[in-house]
Amino acid sequence: MVFRLDDNDVRFPNPMIYPPNENGAFCIGGKLTPEWLLLAYSHGIFPWFAFKWNDEPIWYCPMDRFVIFPREIHVSHSMRTLMNKDEYTLSYNQCFEDVIHHCSSLRINNEGAWLGEDMVKAYTRLHELGYAMSVETWRGEELIGGLYGVTIGRCFFGESMFSLQPNGSKLALISLANLLSQLEDSIIDCQFETPHLKSMGGRHIPYQQYMDILHQSIKNS
Repeated sequence: MVFRLDDNDVRFPNPMIYPPNENGAFCIGGKLTPEWLLLAYSHGIFPWFAFKWNDEPIWYCPMDRFVIFPREIHVSHSMRTLMNKDEYTLSYNQCFEDVIHHCSSLRINNEGAWLGEDMVKAYTRLHELGYAMSVETWRGEELIGGLYGVTIGRCFFGESMFSLQPNGSKLALISLANLLSQLEDSIIDCQFETPHLKSMGGRHIPYQQYMDILHQSIKNS
């Protein structure tokens, strides 16, 4: 059963009392404002439009969390060889809007596409407020890959990534993990498991362990 939110009451139910369904879907309704989004992410909840019910946000809270601990990032031999060639450069928050628009445009015609105009505006606003960041991969002056997500405390909640050339998003993820690995209580929330992310060190942890790390991260930031 998916819980219906009151659009005028910025509040989510406790997922331990109102458990998400088998796909992680938890609530429907609410708004994509910074207030709603920051409250959601601080409780391990995120919006997605994989399915559409009256074009309202659907909020997910998987109880089995798929994450990457930055110090556990797996860098293959071939990736190390590529990185050692110094053909690519990485940057942070240099062109957030370009990154999110690439992520959107490359998937917008796919079945279940979720990163539409409202979502782009919502995360761009979070970026303007300092709660969302991008990582960019460059080859010369050409943007060839990147990723973006939400930042709360020392945690990064990955939203989407793109590659215009092979390994563009992988290089961005490795760079992000190396940055976060310098901090205690840091984590990269991958939201859902993919073979690509699993090969780079992603693994499952229980929701309660996830929330303990998130709370400690916020406390120590």
